[in-house]
Amino acid sequence: MESDPLSLAAPGVRGLEPYQPGKPIEELEREYGVRNAVKLASNENPLGPSPKALEAARAALAGVHRYPDGNGFVLKRALAERLGVGASQLTLGNGSNDVLELVARAFVTPGQEVVFSAHAFAVYPIVTRAVGATAVEVPARDWGHDLTAMRAAIGARTRLVFIANPNNPTGTWLKRDALESFLKDVPAHVIAVVDEAYFEYVHEPDYPDALAWIGRLPNLVVTRTFSKIYGLAGLRAGYAVSDPAVADLLNRVRQPFNVNGIALVACAAALADDAHVERSVKLNRDGMRQLTEGFRRLGLDFIPSAGNFVCVDLGRAAAPVYERLLREGVIVRPVANYGMPDHLRVTVGLPQENERFIKALEKVTSDE
Repeated sequence: MESDPLSLAAPGVRGLEPYQPGKPIEELEREYGVRNAVKLASNENPLGPSPKALEAARAALAGVHRYPDGNGFVLKRALAERLGVGASQLTLGNGSNDVLELVARAFVTPGQEVVFSAHAFAVYPIVTRAVGATAVEVPARDWGHDLTAMRAAIGARTRLVFIANPNNPTGTWLKRDALESFLKDVPAHVIAVVDEAYFEYVHEPDYPDALAWIGRLPNLVVTRTFSKIYGLAGLRAGYAVSDPAVADLLNRVRQPFNVNGIALVACAAALADDAHVERSVKLNRDGMRQLTEGFRRLGLDFIPSAGNFVCVDLGRAAAPVYERLLREGVIVRPVANYGMPDHLRVTVGLPQENERFIKALEKVTSDE
């Protein structure tokens, strides 16, 4: 008798759909015969990585026959010095996605609940259901987190709450007093994760640095990544900062050597290149202005964003526009899977990339 693999799968896995990444340039060129495509789909840094990170990565290539340092000493030391935390508070991951999964695996069991907002990062429901827990999605307010409703959704079975600040894909952000008040009110039996993947891009009044609260809130975990402003998405490295007791538990379920040796040294070097970060911030600020002015010129609404991306409201189903943009050689991100069928998420690119997108958007929308 043939077995049905689906029937053998864990209950939480059966209903999952794989995470859908942004379409790679190579795939677009192969499918549509397009050349010189522009990718503004995955919130990558268009400047690329720091030259210091590239130099460190090249030097590390000669040692790829060796396993990396499983404890990540060099990178942890660099992070501890930069962030003002102890190395015992750090957990390294294969991207911050990895760390988000570690939190769910360490603290959530089947039958328990995980709370997160609508229109929030797709990984939150994936890791929730993968461990057999119940996902409690709270309706958003103005495309962002409704903290009052999220607090009301926390109950006796809740073990974890995810908050993205800024939020992906909407770009909304929470102010310091509101977020701090919420976190202080989270019950002791709940782990609160503040996902700060876009932290370095934000320069908004009253935007908080959640690391400042860890010493007073032992159930708080803050996650960050090297994939965004540091331009190292392809190396897959991220980290969590938490109370040492929480970090110890996360490291118990962390796979050995989950961050490769090239990533460890490249990320440590990237942390030391403040000039590259400053250039990236300026490019993003100017590019965001370029995109939003283009939307206004085309009469399109958008969600104000504190990240390196912005969601534009087409006022109708976005999927056909997305397909037409592909044929123009421009890749953006449809977000219907986030409950936003009329929006496209656009990563801030280089000036010429932003301009090409705006012109392509004007063309494909005026052709209708």
